[in-house]
Amino acid sequence: MYKDYVVLRVDNISIVGQLFLPDEEPPYRTVCLCHGAPSGNPPEPGDGGYPALAEGMCREGLAAFFFNFRGTGDSGGNMDLAGWTRDLQTAIDYLWEQENIDKSHLCLVGFSAGAATSVCVASKDERITGVAACACPAEITPFNADNNWETLIENFRNIGAIRDDDFPPSVAEWIEGAKSIDPIKHIGGIAPRPLLLVHGSLDQTVPVEHAHRLYEKAGTPKKLVVIEGAGHRLRREERAVGAILEWVKSM
Repeated sequence: MYKDYVVLRVDNISIVGQLFLPDEEPPYRTVCLCHGAPSGNPPEPGDGGYPALAEGMCREGLAAFFFNFRGTGDSGGNMDLAGWTRDLQTAIDYLWEQENIDKSHLCLVGFSAGAATSVCVASKDERITGVAACACPAEITPFNADNNWETLIENFRNIGAIRDDDFPPSVAEWIEGAKSIDPIKHIGGIAPRPLLLVHGSLDQTVPVEHAHRLYEKAGTPKKLVVIEGAGHRLRREERAVGAILEWVKSM
């Protein structure tokens, strides 16, 4: 296995990622992993995060690219879902330029807000050959106790996802940018490329009804996998990861 550290530039912001390449001969089937919105909760002991997920997929013979969206991890900038779509577009541009990537098998695997971003971007970019959307909301809403956007922005500021005092310059535009990626508006644009929806039956952050609504709106081919007893954090759910790997390898 080979691991390469990557720094991309988007809107004059550094976007930091890691590309994992398997030992097999290229070209490689490739997945681009897209994480969810930051919660501010400290990682649990022994949790290797998305890099560990990327490494695990690489051991299954896939090239796997993980990066931190703006406002998260080692990347610069401030939390901004409209900006996340540009980050992902640049990540796809980077992968497309790699000679060892099988361009007929370039999939997005997103979780929660990263799944929403994946659906939005893939609906407009035909270089993406398939999307696995895990714990994906049908619409972007604050999902906090009082369902208030200003409270959400303040929460992001408190956990360091919004780092600049003068950001966002317009709260109204920030909110509209977030709403513009609503997956229910874009999910139909993925067909005829395959779509996998994976959701936990006990997800309290994004109830499973969101998955059923997205499935109904999507074109074909499509597949819905509901993980019984699982919650929102599907990255750490072996049954969810197994379903994703089986789907990617079947394409």
